[in-house]
Amino acid sequence: MKGVAQAAKMSAAGIFTGAVNGIFGGGGGMLVVPLLQANGRQPLAAHATAILIILPVCFASAVVYLCGGWFDAELFLAVGIGVLAGGAAGARLLGSITPASATLVFAAVMFAAGVRMIV
Repeated sequence: MKGVAQAAKMSAAGIFTGAVNGIFGGGGGMLVVPLLQANGRQPLAAHATAILIILPVCFASAVVYLCGGWFDAELFLAVGIGVLAGGAAGARLLGSITPASATLVFAAVMFAAGVRMIV
């Protein structure tokens, strides 16, 4: 029965994460990583899994944004190239850092983003 309860809890967390990602256009990873870690996943596995979880969420949100006309092709191309390069570099880097380092960097980035949103 514990497996069913765990799956239900994670599904509810997934619905919430998808909604946050859809509303804000991203940010699901900042929810998924701590949720996965709170449920016993190691930090590096939580970060890697979060990326794979967020991929279909971003795709679904992108379709809605495209259909709604909220899309800037020039901005997409400019930022998209950098994001692809940075994503590949970051994925390679994740395997070479300690779990504690990944957690610390993640927390620092989330803190900086929070401060930036306030200021």
